[in-house]
Parts: sequence; structure tokens; C-alpha cells
Amino acid sequence: MAMTRHFTEHPASVGESYTEHFRVAAHFARCLTKAAGAAAVHAVVPSMCKTTASECIRKLYAEINSGARAHAATDADAA
Repeated sequence: MAMTRHFTEHPASVGESYTEHFRVAAHFARCLTKAAGAAAVHAVVPSMCKTTASECIRKLYAEINSGARAHAATDADAA
């Protein structure tokens, strides 16, 4: 039982099942990876990816604060 809480306690605290939370967290990881890659490209070639990283961060911020986290991740995965 103690091991199970590592997988269920936090997701439950944000109103999600483990699977829903996994999808949301994986979606955020993909978005953050894209932002990091864009920022790295921009660091080397400043004329490229000028707003990509900040746009990614703004979208994630909006998703986090909208209260529709699971739906946002599911919708983005379908696109």
C-alpha cells in the first residue's frame, strides 16, 4: 500500500487518475522539450526561433491555470 501512494497521492490531489496525470505530465514534458530546443537554437542563431520558447511557455501557463489540464493534454495529443 505504501508504494501505491507514490503513484496515486499527487494525481488525486489535482483531481486526476494516475493515467490522466501521466498524460498531462508527458504533454508538459513534450512542450518544455520543444521550448528548450527552440531556446538552444535561438542562442546559437538569434534570428531563428525568436518567440517559439516564450509562446510554448505562455500556452503551458494558460493550460495549467485554465482548470482543464487533462482536456488540454488530450486535445493537443489528438492534433
